[in-house]
Amino acid sequence: MTSLKQIGIAVVEHAGRYLIGVRGPDVPLAGFAEFPGGKCLNNESPFKCVVRECLEETGLVVIPARLLQHKEFEYPHGRVSLHFVLCHPANHNDVQDQHQQFLWHSPKELKVLKFPDANADVIDLLSQASDA
Repeated sequence: MTSLKQIGIAVVEHAGRYLIGVRGPDVPLAGFAEFPGGKCLNNESPFKCVVRECLEETGLVVIPARLLQHKEFEYPHGRVSLHFVLCHPANHNDVQDQHQQFLWHSPKELKVLKFPDANADVIDLLSQASDA
């Protein structure tokens, strides 16, 4: 049995859009859409992890707002404990059209992007919230 990896995922929202990238080659789930995020360091909370990972991956400083979902999932490459954390940019003046390899997408666009299976419930949640 493989160990459970703690993953912090920054669901960054600004002006009704979400920051999304595409996983590069030579990594698990290559070519899939992704929110910024990654493995939590030892003794690092998912909230601190999303701030660190988002800054590393996008250059954008974010403020975590709340946990959207916690979900355990098993992929062929390992078991993960996913913490989807809603975040907002710390400074709206820092928001650009593109943050490194990440772009802003509307909730409707999220439904047509190819996300990993573990993201399905969060994508549905974000899409439903935009319809309300």
